[in-house]
Amino acid sequence: MLNFLSCRENGTLDPVALVRAETTRRTFSLELSKEQDVKRIHASGVNSLDLDPVEARYLLSGGADGVIAIYDTHNLSGTPSSTAEAVCTVGRSHRHVHKYSVETVRWYPHDTGLFTSSSMDKTLKVWDTNVLLPAEVFQFEGTVYSHAMSPVAKKHCLIAVATMTSIVTLCDLKSGSSTHILKGHRAAVKCARWSPRNPYLLATGSQDNKVLLWDVRSAKSSLMSLDQHNGELATSTAAVNTAHNGHVNGLCFTPEGLHLLSFGTDHRLRLWDTATGRNTLVNYGKISNESKKSVQFTVSRGSSPDVVFVPDDSSIAMFDVFGGTSLHRLVGHYNYVQCCVFNPNTQELYSGGSDSNILVWVPDLGRGEDYEEAKKQKAEPSQRTQNVQAYQDTWSSDED
Repeated sequence: MLNFLSCRENGTLDPVALVRAETTRRTFSLELSKEQDVKRIHASGVNSLDLDPVEARYLLSGGADGVIAIYDTHNLSGTPSSTAEAVCTVGRSHRHVHKYSVETVRWYPHDTGLFTSSSMDKTLKVWDTNVLLPAEVFQFEGTVYSHAMSPVAKKHCLIAVATMTSIVTLCDLKSGSSTHILKGHRAAVKCARWSPRNPYLLATGSQDNKVLLWDVRSAKSSLMSLDQHNGELATSTAAVNTAHNGHVNGLCFTPEGLHLLSFGTDHRLRLWDTATGRNTLVNYGKISNESKKSVQFTVSRGSSPDVVFVPDDSSIAMFDVFGGTSLHRLVGHYNYVQCCVFNPNTQELYSGGSDSNILVWVPDLGRGEDYEEAKKQKAEPSQRTQNVQAYQDTWSSDED
């Protein structure tokens, strides 16, 4: 790090390289915070978390008790120890509270004036944050497992809704209608995610073991069905054009939108090229996934390599996205982890589980160098050479 600072002072190093190195060091050294905490609000499990995309400050949570809470994660106390308090809640006494479990909560992508929530009570609600009242309520025939809004769309305000039926519904915030539907799955749709690169590209995962990619401008059919075997199986085989050998209940795009990660109840995580639809065949090993709900996992931003954080039973597994290497395991929950969200500004991670707790994972700067050194010792010689430039100080001693 001293070498990086010296090179920056001399003007011989691109500032982006310094930021990337420090971001990587912080991301790789996450541990359970001893000084930061989130006040416990939910009486049952925490199903979904979302950090506002504007300031990365306000944390939105939805629980199995139907309660929604908004926390201020900034420490304004002036002391190292702090507890994030709930700024406001939609509690059981609120007249517009969801009747059953809240499955997904999402901030409006462009400001904190709106947020959305979907529930087992077959509704999707669009909330006005200022008055904490629903501005719009969409009703569906089946249980709503998940919903998503495009983070980059400027010409549409569509919400993709995954329900117990095999149909994906697109709700339009501008018109208040939900008439646009996508047909292609043959079983309940568990998860949906928009591309952070293409405002019209949508990915959906289903109990039919498939992941479909859609261009929402064309409702006739999906763009492609992702095939775990890359077309090498005979067309008569039942497993053809299936992404997993189990239900698909988790999806996440990489930050640049060029790849898609899918998670299935076959205990496998797979990485796909979104341009070609090919399985990259990266092997992450077995990752426990017994959930009957949508599983929310996340990918870091700004680190090299990118890191995916995946709930694995009562812990969170960290993997190199493109290498598949297991990097670390975050242990702290007492029950199944349901969701996690990454803060790209501070390299902190928030996780929620069936134990009703929201935990904060922060960089341990003292452990970062030791961890990277141990990681390099296990690496192949060629890999060590590549890692030196990103993580290792390369200054010479006075004796040289």
